[in-house]
Amino acid sequence: MWWRLTASEFEKNKGAGNRSAMRTIVQAGIPPGILGYVTGEPAGWCAVGPRSDLPRLERSRILKPVDELPVWSITCFFVARLARRRGLSVSLLQAAVEYAASHGASIVEGYPVEPKKEGMPDAFAFHGLASGFRQAGFEEVARRSATRPIMRYVLGP
Repeated sequence: MWWRLTASEFEKNKGAGNRSAMRTIVQAGIPPGILGYVTGEPAGWCAVGPRSDLPRLERSRILKPVDELPVWSITCFFVARLARRRGLSVSLLQAAVEYAASHGASIVEGYPVEPKKEGMPDAFAFHGLASGFRQAGFEEVARRSATRPIMRYVLGP
């Protein structure tokens, strides 16, 4: 819910309130992302949807829009500890692009981190890593911070 609310709304609803708000979105039939499975068990999550549904991105100095083109945004990941470092995040990225394309997207954008040094703790990689986005075919289109590129996957003309 971080990207869907103002900072004060997010803090006010922290915990149960934000979980309830996410449940409401899902129950309304608006998938806020995709799930990844390993041997039939859920092992990962990737948030993906129209950037227009994520007002906090519009207000971000670093992640503000690159241009006026409509994009879908990938904003965060969760990969279960036992499934990490096996390429699941790249598979989730590829599936998120396919999902967005199937819903009419022509551009999918992500806002990963690019650590200055190796060994970033997993807890800080929830936006995804730039290296994984590159492996999935995304290209950097802007960088307003040393560690936060804006990356795009262009689906069509």
